[in-house]
Amino acid sequence: MPRTHATVEAAVRVLELFDADHSEWTLSELARHLGQPTSTLHEQLGTLAAAGLLVRVGRGRYRLGWRLLKLSSALYGSLPWYAPAHDAMERLARGTHLLAFLCVLHSHTDEHSQILCVARSVQGRDGPPVAGELDFELPAHATASGKLLLALAGRPLPRPAPAFTPQTLTTPEAWAAETRAIRTGGYALSRDEWASGTSGLAVPLRGEGGTVLAALGLSLPTARLGSSDGLLRALHGAAAEVGWTLGHRGQK
Repeated sequence: MPRTHATVEAAVRVLELFDADHSEWTLSELARHLGQPTSTLHEQLGTLAAAGLLVRVGRGRYRLGWRLLKLSSALYGSLPWYAPAHDAMERLARGTHLLAFLCVLHSHTDEHSQILCVARSVQGRDGPPVAGELDFELPAHATASGKLLLALAGRPLPRPAPAFTPQTLTTPEAWAAETRAIRTGGYALSRDEWASGTSGLAVPLRGEGGTVLAALGLSLPTARLGSSDGLLRALHGAAAEVGWTLGHRGQK
């Protein structure tokens, strides 16, 4: 790996450790977690702080810097679909009392695709925790949003395709049947495929010309799948509202 690439990858690994549960880290904590010498990591943290991507707070602790907010705002502002989709996601969460989210397909190559959760609802949800509440990258073959986006993009089963539970799809034959069902039905369902007791539903968000922009999904306890018809109607209704705003006028 070229040195510049390795340096950027190292910085990304540091930044990704900051989340809602770990909003601050010390140098020693990060070094232990990453298995790196404190001398090496100290230089990385200094560089990130100088760039405004991190900020040093009391007693040698670090947290994310404000410059990331500027970059985030620029990214979301460049996506015309994001604002109406985010509003629809929040309304869906309030109406169903479930965790709602938006996911996108990020592809390095046809063989290497990532499912990134770019937004989650912050209100309207009750009930027990479900798998993936804080994850940014989701398993493409074991989640409703992942299966939906891969199937609609005509992508093969990812390799490797680890079995998280006995219900996880891990064979090309099972994936081919699942793809046909998703493309025919216009939605994806996962049932105990990532974690036992957690299931999901997802539908596509389409823009002008029928282009698939993202997946709008719900994560729910498997016990609530008995009401999946009503949840699907809510998902399709929310997706149709977004599509209409973006110029999509029908199925494709």
